[in-house]
Amino acid sequence: MKLLAAAVLFLLPVLSSAHCVAQRVRVNGQDNGQLVGIRTPNSNNPIQNVNDGNFACNSGFRTPVSTKVIDVKGGDRVGVQWGHVIGGAQFPNDPDNPIAKSHKGPTIFYMAKVDNAATATGQGLKWFKVFEDGLDGSGKWGVDRMIQSGGWVDMTMPTCIAPGNYLLRAEIIALHSASYQGQAQFYIGCAQINVVSGGSSTGSQSVSFPGAYSAQDPGILINIYDSKGQPTGGGRPYKIPGPAAIGLVSGIGAHEPVHPNPPKEK
Repeated sequence: MKLLAAAVLFLLPVLSSAHCVAQRVRVNGQDNGQLVGIRTPNSNNPIQNVNDGNFACNSGFRTPVSTKVIDVKGGDRVGVQWGHVIGGAQFPNDPDNPIAKSHKGPTIFYMAKVDNAATATGQGLKWFKVFEDGLDGSGKWGVDRMIQSGGWVDMTMPTCIAPGNYLLRAEIIALHSASYQGQAQFYIGCAQINVVSGGSSTGSQSVSFPGAYSAQDPGILINIYDSKGQPTGGGRPYKIPGPAAIGLVSGIGAHEPVHPNPPKEK
């Protein structure tokens, strides 16, 4: 009996984990399949140290890592799907699939030019942001819209991107505990893509990972709750970490509907 009790206690952190992992890529609605064209870590745990050496593309990838490089054209809709565990739900009617509803925060895409997306590591690259979805005027977050879309976050590939191989870095920042330094949760996965037509840009505002974020950034060290304990931003604007996304003008996305207006506290 004691052994059974110990086993149950050992499993509790796993079963109660509300984390998630990136695991599928689709183009114009065409799903390439589970773990195809994407580096998927075995663990659904977040990274919480912004200076972690694996902050670009995560680590501990499920093997064999897919060698598929997915063709994308400028103007295509490109999406990455998140799930509670690899395969999606941890059990039937899993309330934490694709992620716990409490894990409010933005969804983001970066890209980095590489020689070979199937073999390039995420380290030492120059990343530029191509999409962000944060807090809208109704108090809803990018994560809320991801959940409503069955775990998918889709963006339109900017037509200005130069042809070639890229890593597409998908990121979620969960801010439910971010009022304490080091408690924001970063979920990261890198898809392998080949832009086959487009323009000439490889990003003018490039950053490095690690290095782009600070633990004290206002979009990372933040209390997202209002006076009633609701995670709606408390009437304060939310600044998504990192540089502006390609095509963004004064917070309005030329390629995507970004939500610049914070909710008003009642």
